[in-house]
Amino acid sequence: MRASSEISMAGTDGTTTNMDHTARPGHPDRTTRMDHTNQTGKTDETGDTDDMDDMDDTPVMYVQSSVAGAAKILVVGPMGVGKTTLIGTVSEIKPLSTEATMSQAGARLDTKVRPSKTTTTVALDFGRITLGGELVLYLFGTPGQQRFLPAWKDLARGALGALALVDTRDLEASFDAIGHLEDLDVPFSVAVNAFPDSKPHSEDDLRSALDLLPHTPLVICDAREHQSSVKALISLVSHLIETLTEAS
Repeated sequence: MRASSEISMAGTDGTTTNMDHTARPGHPDRTTRMDHTNQTGKTDETGDTDDMDDMDDTPVMYVQSSVAGAAKILVVGPMGVGKTTLIGTVSEIKPLSTEATMSQAGARLDTKVRPSKTTTTVALDFGRITLGGELVLYLFGTPGQQRFLPAWKDLARGALGALALVDTRDLEASFDAIGHLEDLDVPFSVAVNAFPDSKPHSEDDLRSALDLLPHTPLVICDAREHQSSVKALISLVSHLIETLTEAS
């Protein structure tokens, strides 16, 4: 991936914003992964041999020739919030995932999560989505555990912005991820992943609980649903355009 020349994007108010990122039309993005997260958010675990067989059968998806630019986007949040699911849901290429089985040793260090969760991201998730045929987003999902913070900071290098996923059943678990984005001065928006057993909360209550600035976008999404997840990313991109417009 390269990010070298400027692209121009029109804002909602008619202004034009330049982003110092470019895509390479006609260049294939080939990825491998340990697990495959499908459009329904379910994970199919496969062995390394089968995974390579899948690579042989999977058509190479080139960046569209209409694409004018690209941006690196982080997807952050605590463990179990739905980062891997969201990236797998929206990715137009076979996503890369580094899911590993949770161990007893890790359980002594990590925050407790639902008993049904048996795997966790230990390096990164990666996917790609093209918006409007003109802008490619390269999505990098960060590990949720505090002990992976050094890797988290490395992934943040060169990121244009971040989508912070939160779970209303444990808002406090999201404080660290949002705090890290603020410390690194990475613009972000917040997406509340609506789990089936989540209780509804008003936007004002959520903003107050998360201590969000008035201009920080806050949306509700379902990481298992393509359209809902794409809308969350569009909200982030719109916020980034407005931020860059104001700064220029």
